[in-house]
Amino acid sequence: MTDTHLPGGPGPGGDTPGGSSPRSIILDCDPGHDDAFAIMLAHGSPGIDLKAITTVAGNQTLEKVTRNARAVATICGITGVPIAAGAAAPLVRPLRVAADIHGASGMDGPVLPAPTVPLDPRHGVDVIIETVRSQPAGSITLVPTGPLTNIALAARLAPDIVGRVREVVLMGGGYGGGNVTAAAEFNILADPEAAHIVFGSPWPVTMVGLDVTHQALATPDIASRIADLGTAPAAFAVDLLEFFGRMYSATQGFAAPPVHDPCAVALVADPAVVTLRPAHVEIERTGTHTTGMTVTDFAGRGAVALDHRVGVGLNRDLFWDMMIAAIAAISAC
Repeated sequence: MTDTHLPGGPGPGGDTPGGSSPRSIILDCDPGHDDAFAIMLAHGSPGIDLKAITTVAGNQTLEKVTRNARAVATICGITGVPIAAGAAAPLVRPLRVAADIHGASGMDGPVLPAPTVPLDPRHGVDVIIETVRSQPAGSITLVPTGPLTNIALAARLAPDIVGRVREVVLMGGGYGGGNVTAAAEFNILADPEAAHIVFGSPWPVTMVGLDVTHQALATPDIASRIADLGTAPAAFAVDLLEFFGRMYSATQGFAAPPVHDPCAVALVADPAVVTLRPAHVEIERTGTHTTGMTVTDFAGRGAVALDHRVGVGLNRDLFWDMMIAAIAAISAC
């Protein structure tokens, strides 16, 4: 079953996912094809109030992913939402990018427009801190879909925000294995020290990892449904999937690409989309073959507190209905 009322996590009713009011989020991302879908869902879903977009080096360099975020915002008509560039490198490790999946630009495939959406002059970490402080305590959910560098820096630079954040719902990790190494998923492996800080801080953390996101396959019928919308944002989404699908087929043998990042946004918008279990997650930082592994304990061995939530299943039909409805809503704006 879907457990949406774990200790420290969101409870039912009111301004919770699926309730009467949208959830306020900061989307911290590294666009990235699937990050573009996360931006579209955050903008187009009635369950989300998008307060800010911050970028972090990951799928490509900070300059490239920030330009991509602004280009997606331009395509989708996102205005009044600050977009700010954050960390250009992991906390202590060299930058690794995912050009084999996302290409040299970080969003190869579609022809991207010159961004007309301005870049906020503040550092992305400052935007996170200032936004959390400016909103009522317990109202902002952080949704990181890239390496966790910005989130860790915000927690360390402004520890007062940890108690003000409603929860952190992240795309990353996986209890069943990795996609870069046998043990590690890209976002966690890119900055395991940052992940250690985020999972170890006293705010509710939900991990939406590969065990969930590999179920979010953009099969040909999904691409057709999006194309049938007949709008510019829909055509952009189809172009994203075409390139993303070719890269996933060539590098990882997927028949259809898994659209990872919007799964975390979808969970915040409607908890019915992801099945969750209580667990405790530790980040491996020193293993010869396991660095970046999200070591997940569902049993509480050694009296470990099950203080995190971990996604274990996806309602795929609901997810794609939400995603396609959001693209349609963008098209209607």
